[in-house]
Amino acid sequence: MHEQSEAKPDARRLMGDLAAYRDADRARSLFELGITAVPFVLLWVLMWAALDAGYWLGLLLALPAAGFLVRLFMIQHDCGHGSFFRRRSTNDWVGRAIGVLTLTPYDSWRHSHAQHHASSGNLDRRDIGSINTLTVAQFRARTRLRQLLYRLYRHPIVMFGVGPAYLFILRHRLPTDLMRSDWQSWVSAMMTNLAIAFLFAAVIWLIGVVPFLLVQLPITLLAASLGVWLFYIQHQFEDTLWEHDPDWNFHDAALHGSSHYDLPPVLRWFTANIGVHHVHHLSSRIPYYRLPEVLRDRPELRHIGRLTLLQSLKGIRLALWDENERRLVSFAEARTATVR
Repeated sequence: MHEQSEAKPDARRLMGDLAAYRDADRARSLFELGITAVPFVLLWVLMWAALDAGYWLGLLLALPAAGFLVRLFMIQHDCGHGSFFRRRSTNDWVGRAIGVLTLTPYDSWRHSHAQHHASSGNLDRRDIGSINTLTVAQFRARTRLRQLLYRLYRHPIVMFGVGPAYLFILRHRLPTDLMRSDWQSWVSAMMTNLAIAFLFAAVIWLIGVVPFLLVQLPITLLAASLGVWLFYIQHQFEDTLWEHDPDWNFHDAALHGSSHYDLPPVLRWFTANIGVHHVHHLSSRIPYYRLPEVLRDRPELRHIGRLTLLQSLKGIRLALWDENERRLVSFAEARTATVR
């Protein structure tokens, strides 16, 4: 269980105070973009060059390359919130360009992610841009087959292995749910697919399809799994906050329903401070490189929803929301849970 602060901050008032950190620094943003994109490209080329010396040698470079790709995705994420640059058009076009590398159509992802922020922690709106989470009562009310399917969905191999691969390689290619609701984002997704096809075709023409796959697939699969893990642990921890619509409010759900994933400095850098997720959800217009300033100036926020790397591993077994205990529980714990 994570640490709790003694005094519970007023989330609504705090959101207003955090407005002071929302200004992006153009030079800093360009610097952050450069020190992320350039090393990623260099590592990709080094992996390809190392193929002649032995695939396993080159494969060692896949992990740092995946780390830089995750960091690129976090920059794309900030662009989607309009926080990386001051001008929206700059955010949008940089985000779309990065989306070609992360295999994530920027406009459709921004659309669904905005809905996630608007409904996070709401038990009556859980399917919008979030990981599906049932209550204990809902799970018990399902048929044996549907219970089995939910168990399969929540299994670590599916959640952090098969699922991320499907999401980034296949699902993002055809966001059919947007064809009627947001056709402009759907068209943008198709343009992203076209740009990906041109980029990949050019690289394959230069180095061949087999070398391309030997380099690109490990990086993509690792980055996808790391990205989904980060998204998972930001809200799937024992003492997160869920409420039904009448009792739900944005500010408390943002601050207390999102974790502070207190990672070691190197991992904090590669994940672009996304672990300071409770502050991010409360004020998503803060650029990621200013989030440490918030924790420095407001030390009381360091302990809200705090999870260490070791503590976060316990979150893998959590799968159901216990409305009586008001915490996430495992399938084993749910067997003895009392349902109201």
